[in-house]
Amino acid sequence: MQINLPEVVAEVTTQFDRYERALTSNDVVVLDELFWRSPHTLRYGATENLYGYDAIAGFRAARPSNGLAREVLKTVITTYGTDFATANIEFRRTGSDRTGRQSQTWVRTPEGWRVVSAHVSLLAPAAG
Repeated sequence: MQINLPEVVAEVTTQFDRYERALTSNDVVVLDELFWRSPHTLRYGATENLYGYDAIAGFRAARPSNGLAREVLKTVITTYGTDFATANIEFRRTGSDRTGRQSQTWVRTPEGWRVVSAHVSLLAPAAG
């Protein structure tokens, strides 16, 4: 298996960047597009566990659109062959001192690259 083929990394990075722009601007259409339309898709959020595309889309539609700005502190995208990838970031929401983590598993589908699994969590505040 070939790890991090440059053209595959570029493809996934492009889609990940679209996801990040859509997330911080609450572009629900793009967010919905980038998740695999399957009952097997899952997203564990900071406060919710969502099983299946319909649950994820429903969450997105109901989520408040304020307070979404964040700074990405570190990004690691790794591709495995030509059809599988992971994207992991550390981030900090504007106005917060907590570090968040986001992990995504991406798979090339007939429709293009799609997130099949995602996890978002926040670290405990730093001890002061």
